[in-house]
Amino acid sequence: MSEQVISDHSEVDNDHENETPEADQDDIDILGEYEDDAEEIELTHLRIKDLSNLDLARFQNLKKLCLRQNLITKIEGYETMTNLEDLDLYDNRISYIENLEMLKNLVSLDLSYNKIKVIENLEELTCLKNLYFVQNKITIIQNLDSLINIINLELGGNRVRVIENLDSLVNLEQLWLGKNKITELQNMENLRNLKILSIQSNRLTQIKGLEGLINLEEVYLSHNGINELEGFENNMKLRVIDISNNNIKKIENIAHLENLEEFWVNINSLSYNHISDFEDLSSQLSHLEKLTTVYLEGNPLQKEHQSLYRLKVKTYLPQLTQIDAT
Repeated sequence: MSEQVISDHSEVDNDHENETPEADQDDIDILGEYEDDAEEIELTHLRIKDLSNLDLARFQNLKKLCLRQNLITKIEGYETMTNLEDLDLYDNRISYIENLEMLKNLVSLDLSYNKIKVIENLEELTCLKNLYFVQNKITIIQNLDSLINIINLELGGNRVRVIENLDSLVNLEQLWLGKNKITELQNMENLRNLKILSIQSNRLTQIKGLEGLINLEEVYLSHNGINELEGFENNMKLRVIDISNNNIKKIENIAHLENLEEFWVNINSLSYNHISDFEDLSSQLSHLEKLTTVYLEGNPLQKEHQSLYRLKVKTYLPQLTQIDAT
């Protein structure tokens, strides 16, 4: 599930040293199989360094170009591809965002697994809906103001410390910020269409700042330092909460979430000292008719009384179809 669920991007090996020797692009026509009217071209893992020998200009109808897992260091040579809608440069060696201003029809841009430090030069790409910067060296979220049509923004695996400069992204539905250095949930008041928020593996200690996210359906906050389950007062559409691998000691403040389907609170500090712990479980969750899945394993509540744990959970929450992994 997401991060658990984190992203559709699976981690890859960026070490190119053991790959096959580079093919001479003059000797091998790697585009020979494509007709001039091709709309999609995929050139993955071919050790391409640049586009100078590829003669991509002949593909006037090209809409999707995939150049994943190559050795490209600079974004150039795309000026004639004005019909391009999807450009995939995942896992290359690019340091700067540049020379994309002519791609005004671009809907999806993937620059994940590169060496980018600054988000820049995207102002003309106003049709963008999907923007991927997973696993780069970005420290500041910036220069996105003109991209008002963005639906999905992925910045996982960077060096971001502050959530900021997202005010204009009013159509954003998915925001992925896992594996950064974020300490606070803030500056998201305008993201009223946000449905998925993932900030796992950061430095959060509190859940706050979600008040304006009235359409939020899934929130992933695992692997932080959160101590208290709170801050979901206005998030009535929540279906999935992942608060696993934190310091939560009590299940509370979620009884009003009538649309909740999955609740992940495994590997926390839930106590088994008193029966009231199971009673809290019941008071918070038993009336939530849509709830089908809970993860509680790895807590004292489970570890200190394993033989009766599943039976007790099922007794208090009879609507469940899944407890932990089974």
